[in-house]
Amino acid sequence: MAITRYEPWSLLRQLQKELELNRDENTEESSIATAEWAPTVDIKEESDKFVIFADIPGVMPEDIEVSMEAGVLTVKGQKESESKTEKDGYKRVERSFGSFHRRFSLPDSANGDAIHAKCKHGVLEITIPKREAVQPKRIQVASEE
Repeated sequence: MAITRYEPWSLLRQLQKELELNRDENTEESSIATAEWAPTVDIKEESDKFVIFADIPGVMPEDIEVSMEAGVLTVKGQKESESKTEKDGYKRVERSFGSFHRRFSLPDSANGDAIHAKCKHGVLEITIPKREAVQPKRIQVASEE
């Protein structure tokens, strides 16, 4: 016998979602599923750069904005929903649609002036080169004798 956790409010939330879906399906201009979402990311540090990989399937590169300000890298964009009707065989749509927004604090070693971003097969790759390390400089002390 499996033990299940009882969550009294989950039934009300599920009912509310179902009512909203039914209401949306009855209007011609609404989409079946709209949701705010956040793409999953992988962050990798190499000896000369940082690389961020973000999964953004279905988002066109022109709908993505990557910006850097005050040591914070911002990635935002929008994934448009597709209108699906029940005649296409869809009973439920769980894919996420809507706008997304992710922010990353970068270390001082990141070179914000040379950031490069590219998108291929639904994966956004942002390359952030590291600044050259400042080496200590020996200063010669002159004698005034």
